[in-house]
Amino acid sequence: MLGVGSIWIRCLGGNIWTAYSWLKPSKPDLWVVQAFTVKFLRIFRDTSRVSHMSEMTLFEKIIAREIPAEILYEDDLCLCFRDIAPQAPVHLLVVPKKPIVRVAEAAAEDKEVLGHLLLTAQLVAKQEGFVDDGFRVVINNGADGGEAVPHLHVHILAGRKMTWPPG
Repeated sequence: MLGVGSIWIRCLGGNIWTAYSWLKPSKPDLWVVQAFTVKFLRIFRDTSRVSHMSEMTLFEKIIAREIPAEILYEDDLCLCFRDIAPQAPVHLLVVPKKPIVRVAEAAAEDKEVLGHLLLTAQLVAKQEGFVDDGFRVVINNGADGGEAVPHLHVHILAGRKMTWPPG
């Protein structure tokens, strides 16, 4: 995972090679890709800088229907849709409509939304038919925690046996 910069890369297909080839379709030299990656990550490495920008996050754009997504569930507090770069046969995201940047920045008044996200994960697992086989719920927080989008979200992973410890 490349951190916040991977938002853009994931939209282009999930890897730096895809992002590079989008910019220059010829076969890339490794040093060019490395230089592109270093320059790109310098711009987007500090997730706290990105989180305080006034521009809408990827998830806010999905909530506003500016970006398409395969939405499986929606209510007044959140929505659930399939991840565009799945890390398991089933990889869903439950996203609050309220823009909470990350768990570490949630406030006491967010406790209803936070609990609702987990209950929604349970509801969707039942709805999609994998609750009995088991599933993993993940919330990433910050760059070292694997956060890629500065908008709190719950990953639901299923469809295969999960290993421990996670990556």
